[in-house]
Amino acid sequence: MTPIRAFFAGLVAVFLVASVPATAAEVQPYSPEALAEAQSAGKPILVDVYAEWCSTCKAQKPILAELTQNPKYKGLLVLRADYDKDKEDLKALNVRSQSTLIVFKGNDELVRSVGSTNPMAIEGMLDLTL
Repeated sequence: MTPIRAFFAGLVAVFLVASVPATAAEVQPYSPEALAEAQSAGKPILVDVYAEWCSTCKAQKPILAELTQNPKYKGLLVLRADYDKDKEDLKALNVRSQSTLIVFKGNDELVRSVGSTNPMAIEGMLDLTL
């Protein structure tokens, strides 16, 4: 490869990497401590309760991944809770099922949904945090 072609190939690679959007929302594993810290800071929070075996959770995953790429959710904290592993901790939130989405703004629970796979409904939930 000639030096000029190598240079242009490098430029193309840089532009391709730079064009991939970074996640606007921050995603962390769920813990009661992480939730309490975010609530005391007044952050907008989504608690995403999933289970690996859950088909509804698998349908929600790409919807949430796409939505959380949107820069309007740059301050949103997504806490991913494993329904099977975090079941005891989730009792404090009155979570009774996987595929539960709970939206908080600070200490206030704004809305919750169980089993929703409608992108517009999920986006509407997240928009309440703006």
